[in-house]
Amino acid sequence: MKELPKLESLSHEEKDALIKGLWQKVQELQSRVEKLEQKPVKKTAKNSSIPPSKGFKENQSEEKKTGKKREERHQKGGRELSQNPDQIVIAEAKACPHCGIEVNRAKQKLTSIYERIELPIVKPIVIRVERYGGTCECCQQKYEAPVPVELEAGSPFGNSVASIMSYLRYSHGISYERLSQLMGEVYGLKISEGAIANLLKRVKSQLESPVAKIVEFLRNACLVGSDETSARVNGINWWEWVFQNEQVCLHVIRPTRGKKVIEEVMDGHRPEVWVSDLFSSQKANPAQDWQVCLAHQLRDCQYAMDAGDDLFAPRMKRLFLKAIALQRRRSQLAPSTVKQYCSRFRAALNTILQLTPTQEDGQNLLRRYQEISHHLLLFLDDETIPPTNNASEQALRWSVIFRKITNGFRSDWGADLFAMIRSLIDTARRQGFSAFEAISLALTSSHSDWLLG
Repeated sequence: MKELPKLESLSHEEKDALIKGLWQKVQELQSRVEKLEQKPVKKTAKNSSIPPSKGFKENQSEEKKTGKKREERHQKGGRELSQNPDQIVIAEAKACPHCGIEVNRAKQKLTSIYERIELPIVKPIVIRVERYGGTCECCQQKYEAPVPVELEAGSPFGNSVASIMSYLRYSHGISYERLSQLMGEVYGLKISEGAIANLLKRVKSQLESPVAKIVEFLRNACLVGSDETSARVNGINWWEWVFQNEQVCLHVIRPTRGKKVIEEVMDGHRPEVWVSDLFSSQKANPAQDWQVCLAHQLRDCQYAMDAGDDLFAPRMKRLFLKAIALQRRRSQLAPSTVKQYCSRFRAALNTILQLTPTQEDGQNLLRRYQEISHHLLLFLDDETIPPTNNASEQALRWSVIFRKITNGFRSDWGADLFAMIRSLIDTARRQGFSAFEAISLALTSSHSDWLLG
């Protein structure tokens, strides 16, 4: 209607219809204005995938900082005494410090016990090899005397130096310049930045065998969790992928975020269950079944609630939290009790999916969950299936910190070496080894049975 009709020519019914139509238009315009004026919901670490480091942290209250519980913890604290001290000093009085009279040692009681800890003086062990040779008087061929194993000619730095270098670089993010300074001032070993790079290149070739064993184990796994984060290689955005379960953890750094990385790593293997977020390449995983990470969904539900959905998202979030709580204490419950809970949760899911939210974010969540409803509570069928992909995110946490410290890798081999060492460390930790133990054993052991024996 471009022009207002002549009202005197309209009947009462036509005027009523015109008024109702105009009233409806006014309501629609008012609704649009309210939406435009409504302040958009701010995404935080609690309702999205934004990392906590980028979120605003409120100041702690003085009561929380100086709480009674904290004081009690400090009172109960204290360092435990060593089980096997290197030296024990027994201090017994020979005379009274007040009057000087000689005292009986047998009547003295132990009044206190404490320890003093010192670090040994660290200096490199230098082994000089003087190799002799000559010319055979019989065949006139030149010869050289054989040398002991691991004392062959080549790099002057042994595996112990390579182990500490790799550990400090890839578990503590120390730069080449600071590594060179640290080795000179603490260990008394002069080593240039170029020599450090050459040493780490040698480490890369030594780690190929244990990492290949990790890959082989992964390609026979029944369950695989996967995630990815950005990486910088030669000033270009790449992607670091992680593939893990309770036994192994494999890191790879590739220039793409596409599904062909999964195809390359799995090499035709089809695990029984895949655990991941809803990224398109993860959804195209080769597994027989798929568990959606509920940690991501909890944040999405929280965002929908913050945006105004009070019908669908709160019920889904409550259901997810209850299901996760059941999985955590599943071993403490009778199988019949677990079965009843699982049946109740699936029925609740079907009921919630029948709701009709009016808020836009709630409607988006409803459409998403209707499409992937089978993959939301798959973990209820098997206690070995985790309801979240937190283990994959935790495996990538140090990679994100390392990227912030170093701003990425300057070479392809540096990115590959980082991925290999992180694979070794994260897998070894799942077997009960520390990061330094894992690197040392990988560089000094002639076989890798210690890793996945």
